[in-house]
Amino acid sequence: MDSTIIYIIIGIGALIAGVLAGKVLFAKNTDKQVQEAELESKKLIAEAQLKADSYKKEREIEAKERFAQMKIDNEKDIMQRTQKIVEGENKIKQKEQSLNQKETNVDKQVKDNDLIKDNLNKQIEIVNVKRTELEKHQEEHIRRLEKVAGLSAEDAKMQLIEGLKQEAYSQALVLQQEIIEDAKLKANKEARKIVIQTIQRTAAEQAIENSITVFNLESDEIKGSIIGREGRNIRAIEAATGVDLIVDDTPEAIVLSSFDPLRREIARLSLQRLVADGRIHPARIEEVVEKTKRQLDDQVMEIGERTAIELGVHGLHKELIRMVGRMRFRSSYGQNLLMHSRETANLCGIMAAELGMNPKLAKRAGLLHDIGKVPDEETELSHALLGAKLAEKYGENPAVVNAIGAHHDEMEMLFVISPIIQACDAISGARPGARREIMQQYIQRIKDLETLAQSYNGVEKAYAIQAGRELRVIVESDKVTDAESDKLSFEIAQKIQTEMTFPGQIKVTVIREKRAVNIAR
Repeated sequence: MDSTIIYIIIGIGALIAGVLAGKVLFAKNTDKQVQEAELESKKLIAEAQLKADSYKKEREIEAKERFAQMKIDNEKDIMQRTQKIVEGENKIKQKEQSLNQKETNVDKQVKDNDLIKDNLNKQIEIVNVKRTELEKHQEEHIRRLEKVAGLSAEDAKMQLIEGLKQEAYSQALVLQQEIIEDAKLKANKEARKIVIQTIQRTAAEQAIENSITVFNLESDEIKGSIIGREGRNIRAIEAATGVDLIVDDTPEAIVLSSFDPLRREIARLSLQRLVADGRIHPARIEEVVEKTKRQLDDQVMEIGERTAIELGVHGLHKELIRMVGRMRFRSSYGQNLLMHSRETANLCGIMAAELGMNPKLAKRAGLLHDIGKVPDEETELSHALLGAKLAEKYGENPAVVNAIGAHHDEMEMLFVISPIIQACDAISGARPGARREIMQQYIQRIKDLETLAQSYNGVEKAYAIQAGRELRVIVESDKVTDAESDKLSFEIAQKIQTEMTFPGQIKVTVIREKRAVNIAR
């Protein structure tokens, strides 16, 4: 349509141009020219008109074709949409049919369930009736059994339970013993390995001290000077040192008697200086004893410092160092206390290293574990609790304090090194030659073992052999069975373990013998 307008405008323009040209020509030319111009303009107008009509028809035809194509496309789109709608309606109809089918099936199942429920109720009623009949028959059967056996059901049940209980107890006891033995075997194996390695790596001394010290003289003439006129010198020495001097017929020797090794050492050193100087009188004796005490105090500090340095224990308080030095002049069951503490410290360090723990801390606790035996003042506390109190007072590690207080089970063990200190203390004190055991205590322990074994029923005789490390118990064969022998052995061992204190371990052997004797005549 735009092109038609353009052609029309062109035609009009050409017409105007022709008119103007005609006018111009008319003005300039003659009438003939005017006529020619008019003819020319008409010709141009006619051509323009023809072109416009032709273009108009082409545009109309093109518009009709485009409209027809658009109509066809629209009809196709309408058909496709109609087809989709039809398909959707078909799906909805199928779903409706499926739902209707399911509803029908559900109704059918409900009816079937009602039938099943009715059948089950009938069967339950039948079962209840049969159960009632069975209970009646069972009660009748029990009454007949009770009449035949002469026992009620409760009595029979109690007898059965009692028999099962005894059998279970015996089996449990055997099983418990086997578990304990297996655990002991494994634990002893590992513990023995560590302890043996520890002991093998420690060179221990046999240090046994008595309650007397023998002071040797060059000649018996010096005894008179030591005794003095009317015994004043010897009385002055005993008063200043607190030690008893025994001057007897022993040639060239004087015996110094005291339970305090420190006092005996002061008396020995004082006598040594007095004899060397030759001037022995009460005033000189007091002067020498006081000087010896001061020098011995310095020696005690020196011994404590040297011990701490040798063991690698640093940072000890001066009072603790002094107590360590004083251990040199104390003994426990005949064992020198300082030697025992040094040995315990070395054992603790090695054992802690074997177990992957802190060996320095263990050594420190091992060295200080018996400081409660050398207090400045007497107290009612045990040496373990007193030692823990002193260690805490002088700023020791809580683990060290607990190990000191718990090494005789007088305090709860809160740190891992505490049982190590206890074990190493026992190792040091139990090794051969370390301590002396009083004969009366040994005899009493043997008697207690035999008395404990004889307190059980069926025991005929009991003998403690191998220095009290084995207890042999002879039982009466008609009163104790083989199974009861195992039980008796286990119970005696448990009672010894809980009620008695003993070194090492004690083996309990129960002997049961059955003899049948006949005489042929």
